[in-house]
Amino acid sequence: MATSEVKPFLNKRDADIFRFLGAPTAMRATGATTGGAFALMEHWSALPGYGSPLHTHTREDESFYIVEGEVAFICDGKWMKAGAGDFVFGPKNIPHGFQVVGKEAARIVILCNPAGFEDFVFEMKEPFDTPPGPPDVPRLIEAAAKRGIIIHGPLPEIPADL
Repeated sequence: MATSEVKPFLNKRDADIFRFLGAPTAMRATGATTGGAFALMEHWSALPGYGSPLHTHTREDESFYIVEGEVAFICDGKWMKAGAGDFVFGPKNIPHGFQVVGKEAARIVILCNPAGFEDFVFEMKEPFDTPPGPPDVPRLIEAAAKRGIIIHGPLPEIPADL
C-alpha cells in the first residue's frame, strides 16, 4: 500500500479511541500515514487476562513495547515475561501470542511492519462505549484470514514458573 508521497502526520492522544478485542485502543499510524511502511497502535487499560489467541502473521512482523504492566508472550513455543520498558519482537511466519499477567492493567504499543495489520484491527473494532466481552471467534478468524493471519486457537497454558 505504498503511496507516492509521505507527508508529516500528527496523531493526538484522544484521537479515535475504540475497543479491539475488548481493550481500549488507538491506531497511532497507518499505512496511509506512513507510506505503507508500518502501522502503530496502542492498547491501554488492558486488564489482566487480556490477550490474543495464538496466531501467525504471514505478511508483517509484530513488535511490542510494554509501557506499563506485565505481559506474558509465547513466540515459537517459548514463553517469556515482559514488563515496563521491555520490547518483544514477533517475526512473521512464527506463531506467537500474548496475555496480560499480574495484578495491574498493561499499556502496550504495537508496531507492525509493513503496514496492513490495521485493516484487520479496523474490521474488528468496536465503539469505545461497548462493554468488553469475548470476541466473535468466527468473525475474528475470517477477518484475520483475509489479511494473511492464521488463528491457531487459544494460547497454551502459561507456565506457573514464568
